[in-house]
Amino acid sequence: MADGPSCPLPGEDANAVSIEQTGEKLALDQTAFIPPVPLASPSITIEFCDRCRWLHRATWVSTELFLTFPPPALKAISIVPLNSEETGGRFRVWLNLEGTLPHLMWDRKTEGGFPELKILKQRIRDSILPGKSLGHSDKKGA
Repeated sequence: MADGPSCPLPGEDANAVSIEQTGEKLALDQTAFIPPVPLASPSITIEFCDRCRWLHRATWVSTELFLTFPPPALKAISIVPLNSEETGGRFRVWLNLEGTLPHLMWDRKTEGGFPELKILKQRIRDSILPGKSLGHSDKKGA
């Protein structure tokens, strides 16, 4: 335990006797918990195989998407590591829109590889901001 004064939690009396001082195990009152707000819409979920060590790729894709679609265009990006036989080799990008089931934007196995960011950004743009220019990502050809 750290030396020095401890900070009271909001609503807690700084002069109250601590759990350590009383030696009692007090239960937390779960009725006072404030639940987190559900993920805002639109948001992205990136699922990846942790056994394949694709965390860096998932974070790179999430960074690129946030740079292209800063809030409020995208309000959240979740990165979900998967570690089972059934999810081996998985890399999927989902778009979550309010009132609908998530839309699959990319699946490594069905697309035959990892997402080319130009194509992934175009697909996401077409769903959340049709008409938005993606600059060089919209140019045809090489």
